[in-house]
Amino acid sequence: MSRSTAVSAMMLALLSSGTASAQGAAPRPDQLAYRHLLKELVETDTSVATGSCTLAAQKIAARLKAAGYADDQVTPFVADGFPLDGGLVAILPGRSRTAKPMLLLGHLDVVNARREDWQRDPFGFVEEKGYFYGRGTADMKALVAIWVDTFVRLKKERYRPVRTIKLALTCGEESGARMNGVEWLAKNRPQLIAAEFALNEGGGGDTDGRGKLVSQSLQVGEKSNRSFDLQTTNPGGHSSIPIADNAIYQLSDALGKIRALTFPVRFNETTRAFFTQVGRRRADDIGRAMVRLANDPADRAAEAIVSVDRGYNSMLRTTCVATMIEGGHAVNALPQRAKATVNCRIAPGDDGDTTRVALMQAIGDPKVSVTMVGRLRPVAVPPPLDAKIVKPAEQLVARYFPGAPLIPTMSTGATDATYLAPIGIPTYGVPGPWGDPDGNGAHGLNERMEVRSVYVGRDFLYDLVKVYAAAK
Repeated sequence: MSRSTAVSAMMLALLSSGTASAQGAAPRPDQLAYRHLLKELVETDTSVATGSCTLAAQKIAARLKAAGYADDQVTPFVADGFPLDGGLVAILPGRSRTAKPMLLLGHLDVVNARREDWQRDPFGFVEEKGYFYGRGTADMKALVAIWVDTFVRLKKERYRPVRTIKLALTCGEESGARMNGVEWLAKNRPQLIAAEFALNEGGGGDTDGRGKLVSQSLQVGEKSNRSFDLQTTNPGGHSSIPIADNAIYQLSDALGKIRALTFPVRFNETTRAFFTQVGRRRADDIGRAMVRLANDPADRAAEAIVSVDRGYNSMLRTTCVATMIEGGHAVNALPQRAKATVNCRIAPGDDGDTTRVALMQAIGDPKVSVTMVGRLRPVAVPPPLDAKIVKPAEQLVARYFPGAPLIPTMSTGATDATYLAPIGIPTYGVPGPWGDPDGNGAHGLNERMEVRSVYVGRDFLYDLVKVYAAAK
């Protein structure tokens, strides 16, 4: 039996019946080593409220050095003034002097979690009923552990890639209001992470919720994140003498117009490919409308059908939604001030300035101020659908996950990829591990990843890294 046939047979068995551990048999020794690494990462609190990315980076550095990496191949870093937000960059040198490096990217920090809200300790690692539980298992410590584990495995094999492989693990993707490690590296140590391309979070498999893998995705681009404060002011006065000129009412009118605002459809190379491929695979009205809309963005009937789906609607256009509100200063006084925050996810082709103008035009009231607020990431630049990236991933997906197509997709969220585009590093979210339709509790309660998803995804990504590393 060829290696390719053997891999396909093994994957079919795993996908249909679960991994050895899910069936009660002992995991392989290499899987146990990975599990121990993932447990250590999950149980190292890296939330901005109570944790330390620096501590996690130190533990990873120790593992890499124990695996045989020299001191000059592992570079910890901590930005001035942010002692808890450290990270590291590791390097496995390649043989070629001309092939540009590749970069594996991951964030160590996780969303805050309160023990009283969870069924289990969020910073305790639990394996239960075929799932790994703990804050960060889905976003994104399972993938970080895969990257670290890959570096350890390659060193133990004495593998010499054609191109240099770099690993950057940083803090601040979830807690960027304090600092962002990728932004810091891009500004202060760009040569340390310089690469022809980077592999990141954002892709992965989707299931039907009943254990069947439906598709794999390769993230090729994402939306930009901008927030705006809408504010109204008024002299106020005694509540016993109300008038129509009321700051809260004025703000409410403005928010109603934002609610009714629909931005135009904006396709790019990735989203057009996504809507075409997914639409052709759907045997329903939405699928047919997706194909029509990809061919003709001015087809309003098709747009109306597709936009009913929240996810598809968000991929089609810039979206803005009110997320916070405050106003007034006393129960017996007319409000002197009212403010709302509107969060916008901006499609490529728009930017913060054009979005602000659209908000102001929709509101149509010069007395409502619209101010951009918060941390300003660079505007997302979609990477190309490069055959050197897409084809190897398609071929490996076909081997590991027969029948599951690899579909390019644009994330409606935001990742640290936005900081790499300005320094010339196109970044792709990898396929491999798959998730449940409910999002696996990422950013929410009782976060989890399916055990077989993690183990199969680990093997898939190990092979994918070696395929890219062997190419010139």
